[in-house]
Amino acid sequence: MYVAVKGGEAAIANAHSLLADRRRGDRSVPALRLDQIVEQLALGVDRVMSEGSLYDRELAALAIVQSRGDLIEAIFLVRAYRTTLPRFGYSKPIDTGTMLVERRVSATYKDLPGGQLLGPTFDYTHRLLDPELAAGADVAEPLQRETEAQAMPRVSAILAREGLIEPDGEMPQDHVPGDITREPLEFPMARDIRLQALSRGDEGFLLALGYSTQRGYARNHPFVGEIRIGEV
Repeated sequence: MYVAVKGGEAAIANAHSLLADRRRGDRSVPALRLDQIVEQLALGVDRVMSEGSLYDRELAALAIVQSRGDLIEAIFLVRAYRTTLPRFGYSKPIDTGTMLVERRVSATYKDLPGGQLLGPTFDYTHRLLDPELAAGADVAEPLQRETEAQAMPRVSAILAREGLIEPDGEMPQDHVPGDITREPLEFPMARDIRLQALSRGDEGFLLALGYSTQRGYARNHPFVGEIRIGEV
């Protein structure tokens, strides 16, 4: 937000009108519907919900439309809206070990116990534009295997059993998890506060942080233990 100048109310109102006009674009083109954004721009919706700390797909889609597709602005819109909402409950920790895994890859094992699951990934698309998408071609139903009834073993647990990774530190029994949406950050941060900050962090910053961790220490080269996506 740029506030370092003096301006009149009429100038600000005209700026808003111009923004609305640019956002609408050519009137002969149908306006975007929120359900289209939710279903076909799902990754953008997920990012806005995650960094905005508010789980509501329609509101995230509305923010994307209002911001003209600027996801950073959409995230700020959702964060601002979240501050107006009453708090009526707290979520409980979820055991992700029982996750129904859709994507599970590891650079530590070639033959990963439980198998490698590629899931819906861009990794092997070669970054080539697909002109069929512009033509609105039909999409065939993908082949899917039966869901595994048993939980997938964690790679970190496998490495821990082999003595190749340090175990997580134990938190005091009387530790109360913090909430960075209600309290200012204080250093040094506990693990729960660090995880909250990372989960709400900017996607580009987290990507740079990950690459600097993997490739930033001379000859040391850490490997990705496990990336998993699924439903809990």
